[in-house]
Amino acid sequence: MNNLIFCLNATVPIFFLILLGMFLRKIQLVDDAFTARLNTLVFRVCLPALLFHDMYRTDYRTNWNTAYVVYCALATLASILICTGVSYLLKDRSIQGEFIQTSYRSSATILGIAVVQNLYHNVGMAPLMVIGAVPIYNIAAVIILEMYRPDRGKMDAMLLRKTLHGILTNPIILSILLGFAWSLLCLPLPTIGDTTVDYVGRCATPLGIIAMGASFQWEKARQSAVPALVSTFIKLFGLCALFLPLGVHLGFRNDLLVAALVMCGSSTTISCFVMAKGMGHKGDLTISTVMLTTLLSAFSLTFWLFILKSHGWI
Repeated sequence: MNNLIFCLNATVPIFFLILLGMFLRKIQLVDDAFTARLNTLVFRVCLPALLFHDMYRTDYRTNWNTAYVVYCALATLASILICTGVSYLLKDRSIQGEFIQTSYRSSATILGIAVVQNLYHNVGMAPLMVIGAVPIYNIAAVIILEMYRPDRGKMDAMLLRKTLHGILTNPIILSILLGFAWSLLCLPLPTIGDTTVDYVGRCATPLGIIAMGASFQWEKARQSAVPALVSTFIKLFGLCALFLPLGVHLGFRNDLLVAALVMCGSSTTISCFVMAKGMGHKGDLTISTVMLTTLLSAFSLTFWLFILKSHGWI
């Protein structure tokens, strides 16, 4: 019961913010133009600040576990390949990029550390999962959303150059690389700068969720109901069933295994919607999947935690 309550405390506020965005749209306090500008602000400013802040504050030299980092990285890459393969079964290829991203990309950074801290009263080895998975999450998302844009024409030399330019100049990619380099070089960041970046980054999640709620339309959501259900099943159950037994076989236990659980089976991150809209996708499938995984992940995570605890692995 404690695990269920904890998971509900982590996910229900997100759902309430989605409802707030829908309510603000209903009373016409926000409109399509405002929502579009808000999405652009989050995509180009707030989310890069959040990612840079998370990357540069991570200590990549302390408590290093090469085997676990490699496991997280390879499991993430395998998840992306699996979701990409499944996406070719979709009838509507215009939602392929959204489907892939929502099926593999978890709320690993915030939720992963929070779950481990709740269970073990410290962050443990959860940052290693973040190191192994999150940069791949974000970089792969940029590449996938660029390669599977709905308005993308037949690939030729000009389109290839345009695609590569879009990837290399993407603010998400640049913020990750800058934050990683900043951390490795041990560059100082004055308290004023750190606090400013932190403030801007903290805006990403609430503003992104409200914008997502304001963009939600029931009619469009119904049209993407089946792909959203498939994506939700892969996100909350499919990837866990594949990669958690592998983690157990490799000898990972306790905080390492809990972090792997969140990596594979937590709710789809809000950043998916921000990136999808910022890179020319409709976002309807993303909204539906985020809402479904957010609502159901409290119960699915509790289910997986119960199984792991019952076998004495955590």
